Parts: sequence; C-alpha cells; structure tokens
Amino acid sequence: MVSNATARLICPSPMKPTSNGIFQGDDPLQFTLPLVILQICLVLVVTRGLAFILKPLRQPRVIAEIIGGILLGPSALGRSKSYMQAIFPQKSLPVLDTLANIGLLLFLFLAGLELDPKSLRQTGKKALGIALAGISLPFALGIGSSYVLKETISTGVNGNAFLVFMGVALSITAFPVLARILAELKLLTTDVGKMAMSAAAVNDVAAWILLALAIALSGTGKSSLVPLWIFLSGCVFFVCAILIVPPIFKWIAQRCHEGEPVKETYICATLAVVLAAGLVTDAIGIHAMFGAFVIGVLIPKDGPFAGTLVEKVEDLVSGLFLPLYFVSSGLRTNIATIQGLQSWGLLVLVIFTACFGKIFGTLLVTLLCKAPLREALTLGFLMNTKGLVELIVLNIGKDRKVLNDQTFAIMVLMALFTTFITTPIVMAIYKPEKRKRMADYKNRTIERKNPNTQLRILTCYHSARNIPSIINLLEASRGSEKREGLSVDALHLMELSERSSAIIMVHKARKHGLPSWNKSQQSDSNHVVVAFEGYRQLSHVSIRSMKAISSMSDMHEDICNTAETNRAAIIILPFHKHQRVDGSLETTRNDFVLVNLKVLEHARCSVGILVDRGLGGTTQVAASNVSYFIMVPFFGGCDDREALAYGVRMAEHPGIRLMVIRFIVEPESMGEIVRVNIDSSSSTELRSSDEEFLAKFKQNMANDDSIKYEEKLVRNAADTIAVLSELKCCNLFLVGRMPECEAALDLSRSDCPELGPVGSLLTSTDFSTTASVLIVQQYKSRASPNLTLQMEDQSPDKDSESN
Repeated sequence: MVSNATARLICPSPMKPTSNGIFQGDDPLQFTLPLVILQICLVLVVTRGLAFILKPLRQPRVIAEIIGGILLGPSALGRSKSYMQAIFPQKSLPVLDTLANIGLLLFLFLAGLELDPKSLRQTGKKALGIALAGISLPFALGIGSSYVLKETISTGVNGNAFLVFMGVALSITAFPVLARILAELKLLTTDVGKMAMSAAAVNDVAAWILLALAIALSGTGKSSLVPLWIFLSGCVFFVCAILIVPPIFKWIAQRCHEGEPVKETYICATLAVVLAAGLVTDAIGIHAMFGAFVIGVLIPKDGPFAGTLVEKVEDLVSGLFLPLYFVSSGLRTNIATIQGLQSWGLLVLVIFTACFGKIFGTLLVTLLCKAPLREALTLGFLMNTKGLVELIVLNIGKDRKVLNDQTFAIMVLMALFTTFITTPIVMAIYKPEKRKRMADYKNRTIERKNPNTQLRILTCYHSARNIPSIINLLEASRGSEKREGLSVDALHLMELSERSSAIIMVHKARKHGLPSWNKSQQSDSNHVVVAFEGYRQLSHVSIRSMKAISSMSDMHEDICNTAETNRAAIIILPFHKHQRVDGSLETTRNDFVLVNLKVLEHARCSVGILVDRGLGGTTQVAASNVSYFIMVPFFGGCDDREALAYGVRMAEHPGIRLMVIRFIVEPESMGEIVRVNIDSSSSTELRSSDEEFLAKFKQNMANDDSIKYEEKLVRNAADTIAVLSELKCCNLFLVGRMPECEAALDLSRSDCPELGPVGSLLTSTDFSTTASVLIVQQYKSRASPNLTLQMEDQSPDKDSESN
C-alpha cells in the first residue's frame, strides 16, 4: 500500500524541448516542441473545418472553436486513452495552457483597444438602463440557481465565490461576438444594432469588475482580509494606470503621423507594457488578462497608432494562439459527467435561467422606453450572446476550484447554446424595413437625351492590381470640356472576416448605413487611396474612395445601395479572373462570380464588367500620353446601344480612336442561324430604336475624324468571329452583354453567363487578343428573365444565393 501511494506521487519527468529525430531513435511526440506543433496544427484544422461547415448558418467562429475544443477533449476523441496519451499527455498541458493564456492576454488587450472610454461616457440613459437590467436580473437569477446547484451537484464549494461566479456567468454579454453577429447581419447601423453595441459595452466593463470581485472572493488564503487586500490592490493598480498610461501613449501617438509607418520601438514598448501589466495583476491575485485589458482601454484611439497595434497583433493572436484557449477549455469539459435525469434537468434549468434573465430584463426596459415589441425582443436575444468572455469566467472558476467538472460542463453547454441560437432567431424575428430609396433620378444609364450632363460612375476593385487599369479607364471616360464632368466613387470590395479590425472598420464604414469610409480617416496610409487622390488632383475629376466590408453572400447589397445613394449611371465591376504573365486568364476567387451576377440582377443602373488585360499597361498613363484604339461591335439591342454611347463619350478624348462595326445578318442566311423566340412587335420596336440611335450617331460623327463606322454582312457565327478576329489588335472592346441579334447569341456558350455571348468569345482561350473587354448591361426597369434563368443554371453556389 505504501509503495503504491508513493508511486502515485511521483511526477513525470519534464519533457525536453527538441528531439534528435526518428533516425536516432527519438519519438518526436515525447518532446515539447514537436508535440506543441502537432497540437496547434490539429486545433487549426479542426476549428477552421468546423467554421467552414457552420458558415452557411452564419454562425460566428467562436461557435466552431468551442465545439472543436469539446470534440478534441474527453467528451469525444478524448474517450480514447491512447489518443489522449499520444496527443494531449498530462505533462504537455502546462505548455499548452501557457501558450493559450498568452494568446488570451493579448486578445483581451485587443478587446480593450476596441472599447473607447469616450463612447462609454456618451452612452445614453436608454442604453444604460438596458445594460443595467441585462446585468442585474440575470445576476440575481444566477445567484438563485447557484443555491439549487449547491444542494445537488456542487456540494462543498466556496459558497460566496460560487454565488458570484454563477451570477457573472449568466449576466455576461460577449461584446466581440455580438459585434461580429451584428456586422454579419448588417445591423450595426440600425437602431437595434446601435443600442445593442452601447449596452454591451457597458455590460462588458461591468462584467470585468464583477469578475475581479469574484476572483478576489475565491482566494484560498486563510485570512478573511485577503480578498479585501486583493480588491484594494486592484483599485490602486487601476488608479495608477489611469494616471500614468494615457499621457505616455498620448505622447507616442502624437509622434505617429498619418501615412508614415509606426516605429518598431513603439510597438515593442507597448507590448512590453501589456505583459508587465499582466504580471502586476497576476501578482496581485486577479488574472493577468485584467492588466492587458486595462492597458488596451487606456491607449488613445486617435491617430494611426491604435490601428497599427491591432494590425500587428491580431492575426497571430486570433488565428494561432486564441484557438488554443478553446482547446484548453475543451480538455476540461467532459459532457459525460452530465448523467441522469437530475443533471440534464439542471442543464435545462441553467439555460432557461440564463435566457429568461437576459431576454426578459432587456425586453422589459426596452418596452418601457416605448420601443416596438419586435425590436425589444431582438435586443433581448442579442444581449443573450455569450462566447469567449463566458469561457474565461468558467475557466477561472475551474482553476479556483469554484466549479467542479459537472457544473463546468453544464455552463459550457449553456454558453454554446445561447450563442448558437442568436443568429437564426434574430434573422427570423427581426426583418428591418429596407432602406427607403432616394428620390428617383433620371440618369441611370450612359445613353441619355442630354449627353452633356454629369456622368456618375461607381467603380469597384478587389486589390491594388486593378488600380492602374481602372484609372486609365476613368481617364478615357472624362469626355470633353463642354460636358458637366465626371464624378467617380471607387469602392474597395473587402470580405468581412473574424478580425477585430474588420469589425472596427465596418462599424466606422456604416455610420450612415452605407459602406463608405471617408479617406480623411486612417486610410490616408493606403497607397490605393493615394493613387486615386493623385489622379483627382491631376485630372480635376471628382473622385472619392470607399470600402465595402461585407460577407460574400450579400456584398452586392452594399454595391447596389452605394450606387443608388450616389446616383450612379453605371457600376463597373472587376472580372473574377486576372491576366497571367503568359496572357491567359487565371481565377482569383470564384466567390466574386456570384457577386457580379447578383449586381447584374439587382442594380438599378447600368452595369459594366471589366476583363482587365492591362489597359494602358501596368501603370497609370498621363492624359497627354493616352493613345487607345477602342472597338465597339454593334449587333443591336439596348445593351449594345449603351456600349456605343459609352464609346462615343470616350472618343471625345484627344488620344482615343473609336471603331464601330455594325453586324447585319444577310436575309437569305437567316435560316442557318438558331433563332430566338422574340415577339414580332417588340422586335420591330427594337429595330426602330436601334435605327434611330444609329442615325443620330452618324449625324454627330460626320465631322469627327476619330470615329469610324462600318457595316458588315455575316451569314453565320463563323463570319462574325472572322470579322472580330481582324480587329483584335485594339486596346479595348466595348460590347453589350446581351445583344439582341441571332448572329451574336449563337457565338459562344461558356461558363461565365455574366459576360454574355460576345464577351465570352472575346475572353475565351480560342480568341487570341491582348485587348481588355468591358461588357455593358443597360439598366432596364425590369430584370431580364434571361438573367434569372442563367443564374439558376450557371450559379456556382445556389445555396448561398438564397442567403
């Protein structure tokens, strides 16, 4: 018996950092570094895989990380002892926990950077009342439920600390997770979104204060004065931080100028201060994360310094270190401990208590503020969001032995359930009215009665690679001095990510319900904006740079709303392929195919898709050096008229020559071409519109040497291709998306329905040319039935379209 007891007390020998390799007989998994690398890789694969699976449900990534941690722990894979001993042996956990807590410390520093004390001071009475109700009622119910748990599954725990921990766990609202959900659902700028963010910010600060109190009460010191000393020391630290930290970082921020890189010394010094603050608060007896959070809150948010800190730290922390914290939590969660009717009944009780307290408390106060019932209920579910902050509370309670295994598992499942239901319920009960359309404006197309009116263009781009060709296209679009000029909005299309900076940017971007971000804010350092600003000053073109930060499934809404608000006549979208060195087109992201299709379907102005083959080269061409040959194949139809109207405007530039080829099908060969079922009356009206437009065009071009017009008779698609091949040496093709002519419709069948038959031919590998192609669709009051049919048949992702 004595020998067995002694054997149990023998600690395993510490693991060495690195092995000598398998060829020298070492097992890499018995050494710290190889094992940690394997653990990190496994965590990333599992959590990112789950995030991909849950993406159609529009769940925040924290859900995938919590589930991933549970699956890797004793609840699922950890049931295999060989797996646990090989991948997560007990002797490796201190290293894993240390890395996880470093990631947590830095993440809480980033969370502090997101909170602006100025905005907290400006919180209205309504948001403050909602926050207090959302804390006090769940806190009281949490204390009540703790008595039930103490009498059943949590006997023998520290009574006072357990009461406070349960109250805090049920009253928390996860501010970062809530911000992500609101951004995903495009609710940040709605009344509900603004109120939820304001109330959650107050709730967040109150939760940290209550957590600090709970940690102080959970101390194991024999003296009853220990919690008091911990609390007073924490207050002293906070006061000293308020007096010392802001002046120092204000001095640093003043030396960080817009458009200039922040010195590495400042970044390193800041991170050292964060770690030192964590050391102080850990020595006091509250968690090290409190020190990091306080430093993040106190750093000035003005200027580029805070934004640079976020950019430098967040990818490493959120992508690599933070998932380890969820796995560390998952390794402590054993759902198998929830056994029997009593335990599952307690789980239901805790979930009901948490949801009822948050939702009813928020609902009651919101209704007293005379808000609509639907908005009040939505706000209640939003405030019920849990997440990382909840896990932090639970893990600290587990470390302090305030929560046992069974209570810990129940609380983790509660946090998972309450967060999981938030997005689907909010989507179901809250459907804000669509933003009222602005007063109708006439010039939604380039073809118009008075061509001298101002042309407004919304041009979109994915990356800096698109900028030279876009600027060269805009230069060609300026028109003559007799016109009222050109107004351009340049919209940077960015996918909404899990990064903290993306949430900050999207909140700034949608202050007015639009994806616009004034260039006077941090984006001065963006060289893309600098390029547009330089072009604006040189060309005297009104140009404004903006960002659209959205999920790919609804990015088209931002594009269409921006075009509507800015009264754009045409939206120019980049094609989802770019040119490689060998001249072929390579796909960048297939997601943008659906974005372009949806814009074509929903835009209330004309739309152009630019297939960029280096218009003007890889650099911006000065106005005096512009020398382009533009080709417009004219088959007939409103899209072709729009393309020709755009070409006529471009031809006013002194460095541009325009060639218009009208294709006419020989009458005797009509039977050789596949016909389209077009009503005869509409066909006659179409030909009449084309003839009228061309007659006016010929009259205006009579004295213009830069424009040439020819007519070509073709018998079939082969003749049409032959004519186009003769003119492939131009710089730019301007074509209509859906020409209403049998000879054009029979040209090509491709997997790019957004380009139409002529555009597909000009961008196919069978048609050798170095010319860029701009495919134009003219705005019509009704969506084309052809487009809807093509979207259903050709869309690469039908399911996401319904989202």
